[in-house]
Amino acid sequence: MPDDSLLDDAVRLAEVDTDGLLRAAALAGAQVRATAEAAVEARLDRLEGLKPRAIVLLTRPGLGPAVCHLLSALLAPSCPVPLVVADMVPSWIGPLDVVISHTDDAGDVVLAESIARAGRFGAGVVLTAPEEGPVAAAGAGMAVHLAPRLSVPPGFGFAKAFTTGLLTLRTLGLLEVDTDTLADELDNEAERDHMQHESFVNPAKSLALRLADRTPLLWGLDYVASAVGRHAAQLLATHTGAVCDVASYAQAMSRTALHRSAVAATSGHDLFADPDDLGGAPAPPRALLLAIRSKPGDPDRAHAAATLPGADLIAIAEEITADEPTLAAVLALRFELAALYLGLAAGTAGGSGRYAPATA
Repeated sequence: MPDDSLLDDAVRLAEVDTDGLLRAAALAGAQVRATAEAAVEARLDRLEGLKPRAIVLLTRPGLGPAVCHLLSALLAPSCPVPLVVADMVPSWIGPLDVVISHTDDAGDVVLAESIARAGRFGAGVVLTAPEEGPVAAAGAGMAVHLAPRLSVPPGFGFAKAFTTGLLTLRTLGLLEVDTDTLADELDNEAERDHMQHESFVNPAKSLALRLADRTPLLWGLDYVASAVGRHAAQLLATHTGAVCDVASYAQAMSRTALHRSAVAATSGHDLFADPDDLGGAPAPPRALLLAIRSKPGDPDRAHAAATLPGADLIAIAEEITADEPTLAAVLALRFELAALYLGLAAGTAGGSGRYAPATA
């Protein structure tokens, strides 16, 4: 169990965050600016005017799946070309297709082979990956390669990968986004969530406390919010070891036993009952309803409000005014910092990982 008292003790937080993970997460806005500059230098504008036959989003392990599904969700309502989310480049790839991918693993053999295949068949490729290694070599002279400009630990490059995808889609005329506003709002969120701010005024710490003692049910009220929920699940698994359920609310309703459990937990007489007083019974789950898009008369939102009256609603558009990509990125950063606060309090954040050497 996490040490709740640690969250409001900035001195102790700084002492346990020996790897500077909170600072790395807070660099999201700086990553956006650095990525925008790198895109100019890498001549991303060479794709301008291209009318792609298809957009292929490659979901390599790590941040790739969350970024790809979020980009797909943002595009889905109005995209005039097919969107393909896949683990590797499909066999039909051709010169009118555009491939977008991110990895922290410089030696990802599958990705290197996919990038090389896309290049052989003349597809446009936009890649965020380490500067050296087989993946970078596969795209040499062919891909628009945006190497890291800011030093952050592996797994902390969500803003970089997401911005690269957004800039690519904007260059292709498929999505509008203001990267200056995106960077500014991420900076603002990092400031709101700073370790010096106590939990009652710190959105990330408040969220961490809500996630700490129950199994979270991250149910999205729209496609974009559901995609952010997938990223949040990755962050919680990475930094806290916690498991959670992620789904759209429409899908969650089909999980009848779990939905009944959520209804019972949110409609009880004592919403703030101490889990230690449950007499050995498992603590009920905690439903968190996530919203990015605001649709008047949305039936899912109305049904959720009626059946889950005690659920936490996180509607980021009610807090800030910005475009959908920015709202999604801000909510993603809040979950990242919340997961870090929980992980630091529980002693599970940091340490060795797939791309980091084990340490004594």
